[in-house]
Amino acid sequence: MTMTAPVLSEAYEWEPEPRLAIAVHGLPGPQGSKSPVGWGRSKKTGKAIPLMRESSKKVKPWREAVTEAITAAILRGDAQRLAGPVRADITFTMPKPTSAPKRRRTYPAVSPDIDKLERSTFDAITAAKAWEDDGRVIESHVRKVYPGEHPEALAEPGAIIRLYTLPGATA
Repeated sequence: MTMTAPVLSEAYEWEPEPRLAIAVHGLPGPQGSKSPVGWGRSKKTGKAIPLMRESSKKVKPWREAVTEAITAAILRGDAQRLAGPVRADITFTMPKPTSAPKRRRTYPAVSPDIDKLERSTFDAITAAKAWEDDGRVIESHVRKVYPGEHPEALAEPGAIIRLYTLPGATA
């Protein structure tokens, strides 16, 4: 049995200008797997729980860079805190490997996974209190590019983050 997708009469009508638009410089760090480092006690239940540590050493500096950039933009008045549904447009500029061809366009179809980059960035946006929680995101467009090989690419590793809201929408 085949099913056809419903035809939507209209798409979401996002604000034309992003509520938050920043460029973050630094090596994007993927939120990867966690490794157990011992045992502790839950503050809520008092039960023994495993203590976990992030396996990628790139995550913490990346999250700090994103959090600092967002906090600075909000304090300057260049960005606003977000409420209601959110669309995230993120372009990650990854370092181009030295072994990659210099005279033709190449694509970063290699590790790290784009969803892990998105996850670490969303957690940093939450830590910066730009939104209540990344559960607010109902639409997302994320890409990985190399410097100089895409119109949205930065000159060095980092990311361009744009967050949009729906006019008049709350939760």
